[in-house]
Amino acid sequence: MTTATISATVVTAAAPATTVPAAPIQAPAAGTQLSVPARDFRAALNTGLRAVDIRTQSRRNATGAIHGALALEPLAALERLTPGSGESLRVATADARWLLISDDGDDAEWLAWHLQARGVSGAVFLAGGHDALRRHQLNGELADDELAMISEHQQ
Repeated sequence: MTTATISATVVTAAAPATTVPAAPIQAPAAGTQLSVPARDFRAALNTGLRAVDIRTQSRRNATGAIHGALALEPLAALERLTPGSGESLRVATADARWLLISDDGDDAEWLAWHLQARGVSGAVFLAGGHDALRRHQLNGELADDELAMISEHQQ
């Protein structure tokens, strides 16, 4: 009888670092609004929500930017909007009010749930995403000085 010895090397990739929140993770309270319909986009911005475009740059290039929105790459958005993480934006606070926008709303919904679980209770998503904004012919807002600058460049 012949015996063979088989050896194997297992290589595992390190998982990306994730910030663990100091407080326990909780789901949003029952009845908490987590989405904003596209038809209410401008009204939501007028209440103080800050639009955050989490589509890839290639999608923004292909389908257009959302005027006035903070643009973040989708894979970085959770860490950038989580208060106290090593990668968080200065404006990322527990009381920040984010209106998250993805292509069809699905990625933004996921992000809203995770931000809410990390204590950012003002994180909501745009139902239907950028696709719904386009169907409603909405695309953010420009300040008067931004409109003037565009107008000057077109002359």
